[in-house]
Amino acid sequence: MEKKKTEPFLQVEDLVVRYTAGDEVIEAVNGVSFTLDRGETIGLVGETGAGKTTIVKSILRILPDVSARVESGRVVFDGQELFGLSEKQMRKIRGKQIAMIFQDPMTALNPVFTVGDQISEALRLHQKMSKKEAFTRACEMLEMVGIPPERYSEYPHQFSGGMKQRVVIAMALSCNPSLLLADEPTTALDVTIQAQVLEMMNRLKRELGTSLIMITHDLGIVAEVCDRVAVVYAGEIVEMGTREHIFDNGMHPYTEGVFDSIPSLTGDETRLKPIRGLPPNPADLPKGCKFAPRCPYATEACHANRQELREVEEGHWVRCHRERGGAGA
Repeated sequence: MEKKKTEPFLQVEDLVVRYTAGDEVIEAVNGVSFTLDRGETIGLVGETGAGKTTIVKSILRILPDVSARVESGRVVFDGQELFGLSEKQMRKIRGKQIAMIFQDPMTALNPVFTVGDQISEALRLHQKMSKKEAFTRACEMLEMVGIPPERYSEYPHQFSGGMKQRVVIAMALSCNPSLLLADEPTTALDVTIQAQVLEMMNRLKRELGTSLIMITHDLGIVAEVCDRVAVVYAGEIVEMGTREHIFDNGMHPYTEGVFDSIPSLTGDETRLKPIRGLPPNPADLPKGCKFAPRCPYATEACHANRQELREVEEGHWVRCHRERGGAGA
């Protein structure tokens, strides 16, 4: 019994995912590991194409069957090994226990069903509600994200991009999932609705103990809702720690570059400091450190050898041998 108390609610171990495109093999995720406790929020941050969405889609097992392949790794959710479950068993988990807010609402909504019916479907399937109960709950969810309940019977094409995003959020939150995967959930929203959605997510955490994986480029959102942060680059976690570790004592050169490229209202800098170069081609990744070609501190050893995550202080992990302000190794 004592062991169960210490087990994380979600555990991702050494996840490796590959895509195939013709003769090319795209190394999308390369040995990602992290844990998440009940009621905790972890933010995945990094440039577009770093593999963040692939990580969360792997958890939900919704990667495309034709082009994607999980080569190795484990995902243990609430004591269940998800990769060992049948598709029928996974369908009982998706939407009810694990829900996802997709980045592109255009492809997440079915154009031939009304938005209300799409929210009601999950409620009737997972919560065993009657048609009337599901209708009432769906109207409440629409109102919660700032959409008048009267629009229940309208179709996705009748909504703007931002309103479609709100519908997708309402669908994901309708069954009160214990794990929420949010992929850029507030990108298309105005700041007022964004604040309401973030408050809704925080309320789920407080009242229901919902765990959350948040993918975002907005470090302001990370600072507001995330307990821990994982910085992802070229399919790897290059730095991971508490919000304070990353914001106040970020040690990986990529993390430093991300924060240096953000405008400051208090500093004396007159120009931003962008990270030089471009992210590597995932079909032809560098042999050593993936960030070495762009790193101002890189040495020959960095180009030749892959760095491992090491714990520089309790709970703070960095994939780099360089201490802040020191020399490369």
